[in-house]
Amino acid sequence: MISLKGNGLTLEHMRAILYQDEQIIIDDCAKENVVKSRKVVERVVEEGHTVYGINTGFGKFSDVSINESDVHALQQHLIRSHACGIGEPFDEIVSRAMVVLRLNALLKGFSGIRLEVLERLTYMVNHHIHPVIPQQGSLGASGDLAPLSHLALVLIGEGFVWDGNQQIPAHLVWEKHNITPIVLEAKEGLALINGTQAMTAQGVVNWLESEALAYQSEWIAALTMEALYGITDAFHPAIHEARGYPEQVDVAKRMLSWLKGSQLVTKQGEKRVQDAYSIRCIPQIHGASWQVLSYVKEKIEIEINAATDNPLIVEDGKVIISGGNFHGQPIAFAMDFLKVAMAELANVSERRIERLVNPQLNEGLPPFLSPQPGLQSGAMILQYAAASLVSENKTLAHPASVDSIPSSANQEDHVSMGTIGARHAYQIIQNSRRVIAIEAICAVQGVEYRGNNLISPALRNKWQEIRDIVPSIIEDRIFSIDVEKMSMYLKKDTFHIQNVATNS
Repeated sequence: MISLKGNGLTLEHMRAILYQDEQIIIDDCAKENVVKSRKVVERVVEEGHTVYGINTGFGKFSDVSINESDVHALQQHLIRSHACGIGEPFDEIVSRAMVVLRLNALLKGFSGIRLEVLERLTYMVNHHIHPVIPQQGSLGASGDLAPLSHLALVLIGEGFVWDGNQQIPAHLVWEKHNITPIVLEAKEGLALINGTQAMTAQGVVNWLESEALAYQSEWIAALTMEALYGITDAFHPAIHEARGYPEQVDVAKRMLSWLKGSQLVTKQGEKRVQDAYSIRCIPQIHGASWQVLSYVKEKIEIEINAATDNPLIVEDGKVIISGGNFHGQPIAFAMDFLKVAMAELANVSERRIERLVNPQLNEGLPPFLSPQPGLQSGAMILQYAAASLVSENKTLAHPASVDSIPSSANQEDHVSMGTIGARHAYQIIQNSRRVIAIEAICAVQGVEYRGNNLISPALRNKWQEIRDIVPSIIEDRIFSIDVEKMSMYLKKDTFHIQNVATNS
C-alpha cells in the first residue's frame, strides 16, 4: 500500500502502482490540507469575490463573470467542451498513471477541490477504472487540457473506460459498482484538467521502459563482444576514472562483470590492437545516455509531486493567485532529451548488428549468420529492419519543444508541445527496443557459432533465456515473429524493480 500526500512520490512507487498492482491510500495530513483549501473556494463563492476559474470564464474568457447560480454548470461545460482529444488512445498503463499523478497533485491542497472527488480518483486506481484518453490534442500548456478532460469525463459518468481491450461507457461502470457519478462544484473541473499529467504520465512510462532497456543494451552488447572476440581492455577502470563521468565508470564496470569468465573475449594485441567505436566506446556512448536518464528522472520526480493547476490557493488560504505552473516546458525539454538518448542506444546497436552480419567485419562468422550463405539469406534483412528503425528515430527525435502555436485568441501565446515530445519519445523507445532485440538475436547466433560453452557464466544464462524464446537459425524463417517475441521479453523487465547487479 502506497500512501499519497502530494509529495514524496517516486518512480519506483509508480513502477509498483503501474506494473505490480500496488494499492494506494490518501494520507491523513493531505486530507486536512484538501479540506482547508476547499473551504476557501466555498467562501469565495458565498462572498461573491471574482476569482479566475471559480466564477469567471476560462482562457480568453477570464474577464467574463459567472453568476453564482451558474458556477456548477460552468464546470460541466468546461469538461465537455475541452474533451477534444483526437486519435488513438494512450496505452491503458498511461491512463492509470495519469489518474495517479493528477490525484497526487491535487492532494497538495493548493487546488480547492473536494475530498470526495479525490477519494473517487483513488477508487478508480484501486479498482482499475481507467479512462480512455485520446493521445492527440494537447499543446502542453494551460495544462494537458484535452487529455485530462477525458479523464474528468469518467468522474461525471461520461466518456469511456477500458474493459480489457474493449471500451465501454463510463456510466455503465459506475452502475456496476453501485456508485453515483460525481457532480462537479465550483473550480473542480478546472482543478482536474489544469496540469501536466498527460505528458508526465507518458514520461513516467517512458522512463521506466528506458531504464530497463538501457540495462539490457549492456548485456546484449556484451554478447555481441563475445561473438566478435571483443577486447575488454577498453573497459579498464583507470580509463573511465580518468575522464570522470560516474555513468561511464558504471557502464564499464557492468560490462566487465557481464564478461567475467568468458573464453571468447580477448586482450589487446591477441587478435587486433583495438575494436571499432561501437564496441570500444560502449561505456562512453551508453554512459552518456545514462546521464540523460539521470537528468530526466530528476525532472519527472519533481513534476509528479508538483502543483500544476491555476489558480493556486496559497498562504494557508489567504491568497489565491493565477500563475503558470501548468506550462509543460520542463517536461517538454526532458522528453526531447530522452528521445535523443534512446535513439542513440539504437544507433550504436545497429552498428554492432552490422558488424555481426557483415563478412568483412565479423571475424569469420558466416556471412549474414546464414546457415547456407547464398541459398539462405540468414540475418541479412534483420539488419535492414534495424537500419529502418534507427532512421525513423532520427525523424522522431526532432525536438517538439522548439515549436509553439498561440491559442485562446493569443492569451496563451507560448506553449510547450511537451505531450507531443512524450508521445514521440515513447515511439522511439519501442523502435529502439526492437533494434536491440535484433542485436540480441544476431549476438546469440554469433556466440552459438563460436561455442556457447565458451561464453561467460552470466551471459550463458541470458543466452539460454533467449534461446527459449528465439530458436537457432538453422533455416530461413519469418524473422519478424522472432523480433516481436524478443522485444516482448525485453519489455517485461519494466515490470520489475531494476537491480544494478543485473547479472547476479
